[in-house]
Amino acid sequence: MYGLSVGISRVGETLPEPVYALLSGLNAATVGIIALAAVNLAGRAVTDKLTRLLVFLGGALGMLYTALWYYPIIMIGAGLSTLIWDLRCLQTGFNHVSKLWRRWGHPRRPHKTMVEVEAWPKASAPPNTLRSSPHYSLEKPLPSIPHNPERSSLTKIDDSHLHFNPITVPLSKFAVKPNISSTNLPAQTPLPTTIIPTFPSLISWRLGTILLILFSLSFITILLLRSLLPGTIPRAFSLFSSLYLAGTIIFGGGPVVIPLLREYIVSPGWVSPRDFLLGLAIIQSFPGPNFNFAIYLGALATKGTSVPSFAGALIAFIAIFTPGLVIMLGFLGLWQILQRRTWFQAILRGVNAGAVGLVFTAVYKLWQIGRVGVGGGGGGEPLGGDPWLVFITAAAFVSGRWFRVNAPVAILMGGTGGIARWAIFVR
Repeated sequence: MYGLSVGISRVGETLPEPVYALLSGLNAATVGIIALAAVNLAGRAVTDKLTRLLVFLGGALGMLYTALWYYPIIMIGAGLSTLIWDLRCLQTGFNHVSKLWRRWGHPRRPHKTMVEVEAWPKASAPPNTLRSSPHYSLEKPLPSIPHNPERSSLTKIDDSHLHFNPITVPLSKFAVKPNISSTNLPAQTPLPTTIIPTFPSLISWRLGTILLILFSLSFITILLLRSLLPGTIPRAFSLFSSLYLAGTIIFGGGPVVIPLLREYIVSPGWVSPRDFLLGLAIIQSFPGPNFNFAIYLGALATKGTSVPSFAGALIAFIAIFTPGLVIMLGFLGLWQILQRRTWFQAILRGVNAGAVGLVFTAVYKLWQIGRVGVGGGGGGEPLGGDPWLVFITAAAFVSGRWFRVNAPVAILMGGTGGIARWAIFVR
């Protein structure tokens, strides 16, 4: 990446038209590959209706605004949403509120006392009852039922003529002697066991906690310095702070960091839009993480300053990779404690869904700048302005989705399609 930055820095302002066509085709295929990755990640992150909603909201909210503090807010909100939902905090809170409402807002009514009802007078007894019969009198007792000894004797059963002689049957006539010879026994298969993946405890939980606390303090310190001293900070520190913050808040992979890098490296004027898009198109054809793109930008960002380009590339490398390594080591010490906690698993489920939504945001933002313009500025334009580039994007998605074409091959095919478009329609 450093060698690529040195070569790009020596390129003139205007490039041949076939080069722009090649780079536009590469970017179009890259957008298709990232869209495929977003769909695959969504298939694993969506486990219920709530996570499906969080993926949608994460992508939609990420398209509306771009800031270093905005993406962490989206992921924190997603994690809290699943935490509240999985632990049934809303249901529990609603039950408590409803109980208090019934107790204080609507006090219980006093129980009704028994109302004494006057008895019917003897002279005006209700009709169609036993009391209205002429043969019935309140002073006369009810007649008794006569006893019949013959009827009562029918209920007795004479079992004196029945005799029961129990028969003793030896168990040996029915018992089957087991054959304990080892040749007739079936082969015993071991019971299936569930293997729970665990990580080796390379560091203790105390050291992991200390690392996370120190990292949080460094993050807050850099954020405050950027806010309080915006115009007096040297270029080297500004570059380090921008990439350090970007490497901290990105959860979801390299595609998410690219819109942030464009916002905080290209907008201040450190790198031209053309050079940004040139590096973005070329880096997709090389193996390795997309974070290597920061090395390319760091070398170009220090151009024209007292900081050499090699030092800028080194600053960018340290700034973009250090946050992820420190956070990983810190949680590695706490993983044995947190991995079985229900609340921790609920938070991770929501954060994962929010991060997948941000990958869809990256697809949209790259779509908006994917077409490399011809001219001195070389700024990015939406891919939708050229139907041929739309076809290249769709072809890259379909080839990877249903025909198992590797991503580098699909991207190179996109670059070939861009040159073919120039040769057929423009030349």
